[in-house]
Amino acid sequence: MFKREQRPEPDRIDVNIGESATISGEIRCEASVRIDGVMENGRIETLGNVIIGPNARVLADIQAKTVSVSGAYKGDLTAQRVELLEGGRMWGSIRVASFLLDEGAFMHGELIMLSEETPENPFEEDTSSTEEDASEREITDAGDDEETPSKATND
Repeated sequence: MFKREQRPEPDRIDVNIGESATISGEIRCEASVRIDGVMENGRIETLGNVIIGPNARVLADIQAKTVSVSGAYKGDLTAQRVELLEGGRMWGSIRVASFLLDEGAFMHGELIMLSEETPENPFEEDTSSTEEDASEREITDAGDDEETPSKATND
């Protein structure tokens, strides 16, 4: 009668860096990465997620689907979604479509929101109307220089 929908498989973690581990280098994979230790001078590229645990320290550039930060992170990050969770700390540049900042989290850096369409900026002047207004003023001002016939008045 009713067809039961299959639930998606839980996110698979391919790389798990434990609390006592320190690594340096590049990680590339298709599944998720969890870091609870230290990563220095590195790069992470994954189609999955990156989880930075509460005791982790990560100094790396990251490109991933979603990045959740509970520990310390510094670098350039590009993702569809970033979650800076309570106790999480970030320094660097973040390019993201969706950003969550929990109370008790810290961020110092640049946040660039990505979207397919850039919304209209209501604070910028429309340069086309300004240019048109300026040319109209020039034409009017130029016309004022010409001598115009004056009406004779009887006094």
